[in-house]
Amino acid sequence: MYERDGGTPEGEPRKARHGGKAQEPDRGTGAGTGRLDGRGETEEERADRRWQELLQEIRVAQTGVQILLGFLLTVVFTPLFHDLEQTDRTIYLVTVVLGSLATGALIGPVSFHRIVSGQRVKPQAVAWASRLTFTGILLLLATLTAALFLILRVATHDPYVPWLVSGVLAWYLICWFALPLWVRTRYAERS
Repeated sequence: MYERDGGTPEGEPRKARHGGKAQEPDRGTGAGTGRLDGRGETEEERADRRWQELLQEIRVAQTGVQILLGFLLTVVFTPLFHDLEQTDRTIYLVTVVLGSLATGALIGPVSFHRIVSGQRVKPQAVAWASRLTFTGILLLLATLTAALFLILRVATHDPYVPWLVSGVLAWYLICWFALPLWVRTRYAERS
């Protein structure tokens, strides 16, 4: 049978990806084999896998923030914008800045990878790209909340708007953070 990520029969040593000595296959513990976890990956293989996973996550978030920012940038050129109260204009400006910051943070990992590519620092690059992505997600959360607040204020002028936006924000927090953290703590303890 072949290993999932190496294509080498399980009993045979694998050649190192980036030169060097052949490595013995992981026997489950990782002790003394240069392995980091029970997946049987070297540090470089783990970094490659994590980078690919991160790219998939970034694609989802980037699309959303770029579409939102694109719509936000066009608002200033509509006739209705000039009729907005100063408070609504301020909320709009804050929302556009948040969207721009989120876009920068979510595109940052691509630039980061290009600049450090080939320098043998992929594990560190993945860690920094993950931090940028998480920052981008937080900024996207703020952008979505501010945009929803602005739209509902302009559309309804009702006093319940902050409560409705707070409810949606709570939903985002549950979906994006609370549920994954709950699953992580509940099921990570068992394995």
